[in-house]
Amino acid sequence: MIANIVKPGNNTYGVLAYLFDKGRANEHTDQHIVASWDDFIPDPGPYDSAGHKQRLGQLTKALDLRVKQAGDKAPEGHVWHCSVRAAPEDRILTDAEWATIARRMVHATGIAPDGDPDGCRWVAVRHAEDHIHIVATKVRGDLRPPRNWNDYHRAMNELTSIEKDFDLVRVARGPEAAAGTSAVKRSTRAEHEKAKRLGHDKTSRERLRHTVRTALSHAKDLDEFFNLLADAGLQVETRTLPSGDHQGYKVALPDDGTLTWFSGSSLATDLSLPQIRQRLAATETQPTATPLARQHRPSPWHVATAAAERIPHHLAHADDSAVQAHLTVFGEVLYALPAHAPACLQAELHRAAIAFEHAAHTRAHADHQHARALRGALKAMRYQPADHTGLAMLLDAAIVVVLAVQRRSALHHHDRQVAAARQTLTHLQAAYDEIAPTSLAALARNHPSDSTLQRYANTLHKVLPRHAEQILTENAWPALTATLAAAEAAGHNPATVLQQAAQQRPLDDAKSASEVLVWRIQRLGDRHAPGPGARTAQARRLRTQSDPQTGSGIPGAYTPPTSRTGRSR
Repeated sequence: MIANIVKPGNNTYGVLAYLFDKGRANEHTDQHIVASWDDFIPDPGPYDSAGHKQRLGQLTKALDLRVKQAGDKAPEGHVWHCSVRAAPEDRILTDAEWATIARRMVHATGIAPDGDPDGCRWVAVRHAEDHIHIVATKVRGDLRPPRNWNDYHRAMNELTSIEKDFDLVRVARGPEAAAGTSAVKRSTRAEHEKAKRLGHDKTSRERLRHTVRTALSHAKDLDEFFNLLADAGLQVETRTLPSGDHQGYKVALPDDGTLTWFSGSSLATDLSLPQIRQRLAATETQPTATPLARQHRPSPWHVATAAAERIPHHLAHADDSAVQAHLTVFGEVLYALPAHAPACLQAELHRAAIAFEHAAHTRAHADHQHARALRGALKAMRYQPADHTGLAMLLDAAIVVVLAVQRRSALHHHDRQVAAARQTLTHLQAAYDEIAPTSLAALARNHPSDSTLQRYANTLHKVLPRHAEQILTENAWPALTATLAAAEAAGHNPATVLQQAAQQRPLDDAKSASEVLVWRIQRLGDRHAPGPGARTAQARRLRTQSDPQTGSGIPGAYTPPTSRTGRSR
């Protein structure tokens, strides 16, 4: 909700006449009072109703009574006028609900405190579905002015409580507004009404923003970005300088009735052409490689997962510009995932990307160079489709990232961003729960022999004694043994990769420690295996080092690092 308190005036009749009139474009309908200081005051009703002017005069006289009684002691601007408007996405409130909101507002602002018989006279008028106007005269029953200093700040605080109590859209205010969910431009009520008339569940602005973000997540340069927009069916116009360089762009939907054009910056502040150009310029250039080198290049899905796993550390320790860079490109990853996912996951992943828009953006200027690795992996992903395992692995890391974002927002009391992060988690978790069992079952089909299974169980007890019994009983244990076998076949030491996987982040609060280890070892196994000399050194280190704090019988075993933001799954 948004409140607007206008500059105090002196013409009570003029304000009321406007509120009960037809409006400049006949937008006022069913004009009526929903609440007031006195339930028996006359309601003027619509401007064309019988006796309207007479009742309007009676209402004005009643409101101005104490002003007349105060005489010269009345304040210079005695008319207090506040409008309260619901967000376009909010449901239509009833008259009774608006009445409650009006009473809470006059109480919070000091105009008419609850239980005070000398409160100012006031009236709340509704002439549209989405807002009311509160008009009061600023003379109390004891003929003193009200104590309504700092009324705007007090009104904003009350609106925050009202939004929560009525389950309405939360509008960013105070520190949360400074943190900036404002990167996303809100649709107007007229845009929502147009979408409803055309049978769309999203406004043109929302649909365009989602399409532009998806195209940006796939594009490697500006020309490809514009081509992808056109391929998606958008009407695209660009502005160019005399030099031929692009100066700006605007887009429209062909099925939008009369075309309505939106510039990139009117969709979101980070979708302006200068911002997009900076992001595309920061993409890590993939060097030309020989066929042999390409065979050993890590999977971009593994690189993206590794980069995502480092984001919680950046959230805790990096400056704001670096944090925003990582969150921006992570949001692009979420927008890219539906194109790589099975059809059954695309809707959930798309909803996750949309929700994360509201969870991630701040007003900090993003230094995109800080996220080159993840952005480079994102662009390379389009040339190497993911199997179910690669997608599940990245989703597992993505859930940890959003948990860290939620925790960071909570520490800064950004409640709206916390709610958006929670919504993102719901969709990501649903997608992960859909794909993970299939991926784990496919891995488990390559299970090793019984003797190897026993050897891995013994290794697990030595490396992770506190978690071993739990892991051995989990559904993902067969997939973990198959993953260890694949890593060992590639030349890795099972004890070493188990230890390395466990050291990345504590497993104590993991929903399934075995699943966490599967995805981490999948990525670790993609690296070059150590040579004979390195394996000998690793074995010697495991035999000769010990850490009594881990409770491990194997030297050099897992020591949980201190983590301010990480939460294992």
